[in-house]
Amino acid sequence: MNNRFALALCLAFAWLPARADINIGVILSLTGPAASLGIPEKNALTLIPKQVGGEKVNLIVLDDASDPTTAVQNAKKLIGVNNVDLILGTSTTGAALAMVDTIFEGKTPVISLAASSRITGPMDEKRHWIFKTIPNESQPAERTVDHMRSQGIKKVGFIGFADAYGDSWAESMKTAASTAGIEIISVERFVRTDTSVASQVLKLISMKPDAVFIAASGTPAALPQLSLVERGFRGPVYQTYGIANNDFLRVSGKSAEGAIFAVAPVVVAEQLPDANPSKKVAFDLIRRYEEAFGAGSLSIFASNAWDAWLLTANAIPTAIKTAKPGTPEFRKALRDAIEGTKALVSSQGIFNMTPTDHVGYDLRASVMVQIKNSKWLLIK
Repeated sequence: MNNRFALALCLAFAWLPARADINIGVILSLTGPAASLGIPEKNALTLIPKQVGGEKVNLIVLDDASDPTTAVQNAKKLIGVNNVDLILGTSTTGAALAMVDTIFEGKTPVISLAASSRITGPMDEKRHWIFKTIPNESQPAERTVDHMRSQGIKKVGFIGFADAYGDSWAESMKTAASTAGIEIISVERFVRTDTSVASQVLKLISMKPDAVFIAASGTPAALPQLSLVERGFRGPVYQTYGIANNDFLRVSGKSAEGAIFAVAPVVVAEQLPDANPSKKVAFDLIRRYEEAFGAGSLSIFASNAWDAWLLTANAIPTAIKTAKPGTPEFRKALRDAIEGTKALVSSQGIFNMTPTDHVGYDLRASVMVQIKNSKWLLIK
């Protein structure tokens, strides 16, 4: 090759814009009490495309072992060492709340897979960087209380996690119940690693509630369910969307029969009317997931992660027009693009983000479901 021609060619390529991969950090509870949440979340993220808008996407996945301290350490590593553009996760409310200060200091957008409304609100300079894919508890709480009222329930016993997840649900249920003229007559708590809740359940039963509400998630939510049945409680048992996985059904067995909860439409996608906007997206996720992990394997936690990816993929093309991945400018542009999301249909509802609402769901994000013969049955 002529030396002058080679030099000209090199100079021409030098003027092309440099490309950089988009690096996404992922923090999940892959071990510990919340593993039944984190594992399907990780599974769902293995299904994402390798490129978006012509840009290569890399995932860096870390396990927080269901521990808030480890979650914070992971966040610091992803921001300070790996220089990620975005973080997805983590799985549990306590760990997500523990990460808030680290996220703010690193000015890195996060799409949380945990539940509590406290993660994204009330909005302040720290939560400016945080979004989530699970509806705030107030929405499914309203659905749940409406169902209770339709069944003539007047008195409810409450048992939930002794952490931020339980706190948020206790607040939301008290507010919704008070509006509906329903009384929460007793509140009991337990920790995720407890092996017995016998004393708490006996206290609840002694108060003679019309129904019991359990504010827990994953397999630990089976403990009070089993205990209530073992001790002869015959009233309705309500749960949260945190039980929508096969591990809960496996651990609870026949004791789960009849449990009622508000959950995202994806859990009963095949039972939804065709007019439901999430049905098509939910079926696409179910097809992809079950082809990879087996028939009937999908859980609500997989859809949390998938919908986080939908938000991310929707925002990347806008952000990439502003700045190059790996820079503070790109992280800010990505945050701004996520906040600007409008009418994005997910497997759980429709995202309409605003500067004061980093969840963006309305009541279409939940339906009432009952467990019948170890299957989820849409209550119509």
